[in-house]
Amino acid sequence: MDKKQQAEAVANKLRLREAIKDKSLIKREIIAGMTGFFAISYIIIVNPMILKDAGIPADLSVFATIISSFIGCLIMGFWANAPVILTPGMGVNAFFTYTIVVAMGLSWQEALGISIVSSVIYMLIAFTRLSEILAKGIPETLKAGITAGIGLFLVEIGLEKAQLIQQGKNSILALGDMTKPATLLAIFGLLLTLFLFIRNVTGGFFIGILVTSIAGILFGIKDQASPSVSIGDISKYSHILAKGDFSHGLSIPFILAVFSMTMILVFESMGLLEGIMPNPKKFKKAFQASSVTTFLSGILGTSPTVAAAESASAIESGGRTGLTSIVAGIMFAISLFFIPLLSFVPQAAISPVIIITGALMMNQLSRINMFDFSDWFPAFLIVVIIPFTTSISTGLAFGFVAYPILKIAAGRQNELTVATYVLGALFLCDLVLSAVL
Repeated sequence: MDKKQQAEAVANKLRLREAIKDKSLIKREIIAGMTGFFAISYIIIVNPMILKDAGIPADLSVFATIISSFIGCLIMGFWANAPVILTPGMGVNAFFTYTIVVAMGLSWQEALGISIVSSVIYMLIAFTRLSEILAKGIPETLKAGITAGIGLFLVEIGLEKAQLIQQGKNSILALGDMTKPATLLAIFGLLLTLFLFIRNVTGGFFIGILVTSIAGILFGIKDQASPSVSIGDISKYSHILAKGDFSHGLSIPFILAVFSMTMILVFESMGLLEGIMPNPKKFKKAFQASSVTTFLSGILGTSPTVAAAESASAIESGGRTGLTSIVAGIMFAISLFFIPLLSFVPQAAISPVIIITGALMMNQLSRINMFDFSDWFPAFLIVVIIPFTTSISTGLAFGFVAYPILKIAAGRQNELTVATYVLGALFLCDLVLSAVL
């Protein structure tokens, strides 16, 4: 173990008030928090654009996105002391908009009500022994598959943001146009960030984002479409605040949507936290912090918050304590006044960090027993289905359903626990309900 690893191991065990006294640690945590913020900052623009299709005004959901992220990061930092960034989640916001509102025909107010009810169930699980039982019920091979699957998902997101891959005419994916300025800028950023990472430069990810953004400004590369919004619009924010509609709470569509969203929130968060947490002992409080923030997000007028996969970039930058998430939260608060300036951080500057982070997460494949088909095939399903469907919950569902089936087929039921059976059954129900919905 080198000096850097030893320092990180010590930081993992520090309480927040102890971490604040270490000046060298504070510097690293600030850099990690800023790196994580810029890696996920696109959510400030993208989330309102998706929720707009549900009927929530984009110029108002910008505030809901930022405020829920700010509060969530502070709760995560002070309560869990974990370097995890909480923001409205990609995937669950699509479920919120395109399944609950567009496909099922419910209003965005009812969708917020569904989000609030689901988050109450989520909190009941997080603050009881159920969270520990479910977490322990996840086999190690599936935990490794979850981490690797999320990593491959991040690589796919990064390559897409870099425009190195695109939808193919005769295939699912094809190589992007390598002559585009944005693509060339992303390649420059990737090479620079890789060099800084290999050389163990402190804050290498953040430096890569900063230098690539400056290069983008110099060459006029600006690709984010920011909503037309100013801080003065916050006076209208009450139009979406605490607007959850529970009037049809006993209807079949409402109940089915609550079940599906609860499955997404609980197991996507559990899987992601299990996959990226540098200190597993902080899992329970981090899980609790996530559940509380999810509840608040419904009241604040946005789709549910989850632990951002991009938190891994903050952790890879050295983030080990709650200071990282607190810094990210402060950055979200500051962004309220500089929303238009975020458009000067191009996707090409963010993509290298996401690609490298995803690649690092895929080293978890080494923990999977490749000599036991009943072990590695369910993990394999998770790894490939998460990026192919762009849904963490769907990947988890296939892996958790396949695991007990293959163990039973191999005559090795003794390796299964009650939790494994329950999780498999729940995810099977989730898949069936998702198909029906």
